Amino acid sequence: MPGLSTMKNHLPICELKSDEPMARHTSWRAGGKADRYAVPKNIEELKQLMSGLTESEAVMWMGLGSNTLIRDGGFRGTIVATQYVMNELSLLDNGHVFVGAGVADAKLARFCAKKKLSGAQFFAGIPGLLGGALAMNAGAWGGETWQHVVSVETMNHKGEIKTRSKNEFDISYRHVGNLNDEWFVSAMMHFNKQEDEKFSNKDVIDIKQLLAKRAQSQPTGVASCGSVFRNPEGDHAARLIESCGLKGMRIGGAVISEKHANFIINDKQASAEDIESLIELMQQKVKAKYDVSLQTEVRITGERLSETNMDNQS
Repeated sequence: MPGLSTMKNHLPICELKSDEPMARHTSWRAGGKADRYAVPKNIEELKQLMSGLTESEAVMWMGLGSNTLIRDGGFRGTIVATQYVMNELSLLDNGHVFVGAGVADAKLARFCAKKKLSGAQFFAGIPGLLGGALAMNAGAWGGETWQHVVSVETMNHKGEIKTRSKNEFDISYRHVGNLNDEWFVSAMMHFNKQEDEKFSNKDVIDIKQLLAKRAQSQPTGVASCGSVFRNPEGDHAARLIESCGLKGMRIGGAVISEKHANFIINDKQASAEDIESLIELMQQKVKAKYDVSLQTEVRITGERLSETNMDNQS
């Protein structure tokens, strides 16, 4: 299979699908095909897959696809599904928790509340897996992922795992730098231990209240990626977009939510191009009115359909 080198021991590797439509695997339900879509079922299959890829192969790890847009022309390389691996979640001592990158953020929030650990409630508002939260320092309701990270394990393109401390990374708002062609496997995290049973119950109540608040203020149960843009310093992207009169604006099947202006909904079989064009329009309007350059939270990758067509004709 193109992109895969000959395996040294000729052992079977994980499930691999060719020309896989990524609209099936992203929360926006839009986008083109990946040349290869790999579905490892355990860490050994993942190691073997990575070590078998050629160094020139483009690779992207993807969890629930809640923060990703694959352009209509598709992804020239291998997308690795991580939701079936790296699922370990265990309580250690002194408020430390070992969390695999494949653990859902909401599951981590519930686990910590059950174990009487405070400070993890905000993870209930992040619609993805820990690996994605680590990669972008995801946050919600005033909390951020890397506030609680002690160290991480990463895997490189050769399938090698190493441990890195928090201070090895350049961490800021919705940004994690100094990743050296590697992906997150797990994290050692720390939360405050509380012995008071009432406090633990309060955390559970807080999670329910925060989710209820989100349901009131944000569109739920629809095809979207969550927040499209980072909040600019001292302001909110949604306020800027709404003040430009863009709520309800539509391009093709994509529409800016009437409920929350920082959400784009796939309303009528939107193409990735519809969504990206709407993103660009929002940026242009806010820039023109406020001289603010909105930065996307969503990861946009792959080729435009026009680029793919040109390649096929050349």
